[in-house]
Amino acid sequence: MDKALLRRCAEVAHRAMEEGNHPFGALLADKDGNVLMEQGNAFTEGGSAYHAETLLVLRAAKEYSPDFLAGCTLYTNFEPCCMCTGAVYWSGIGRIVYGLSEKRLLEETGDNHENPTFSLSSREVISRGQRDVEIVGPIEDDEELAELILRDHRGFWESR
Repeated sequence: MDKALLRRCAEVAHRAMEEGNHPFGALLADKDGNVLMEQGNAFTEGGSAYHAETLLVLRAAKEYSPDFLAGCTLYTNFEPCCMCTGAVYWSGIGRIVYGLSEKRLLEETGDNHENPTFSLSSREVISRGQRDVEIVGPIEDDEELAELILRDHRGFWESR
């Protein structure tokens, strides 16, 4: 189920790119894997702070109780940055699943000013908190999934 939902995140990311945004996508699923909401990056609306994961978490926190969110999973094509991981932590979402690592993202974006990547893993962010959040990723044993996630990033950052 995790890999199928990560593939769906890649589709959300692709749609975001087609709308002129950075190719990042996230979704929220309940404990049974039902998709509750999807969110693409919204760079054109608010710049670098409008990450797909944070926008999704803000929507989810308005819609669902922390008790409900504790049983939910946030899926995203790349490892959430420290801002997005913090938003997940504060919302009460109990699990994060990501496709490729922040390090792998940096290999694609380089020093692009639109995506100043932190060298800080989501696990490190969560380890400093008082609440556990399960983190699964990177999913690097599936080359087809990795290629699907990377397809929209190849060449994208050089054109920015």
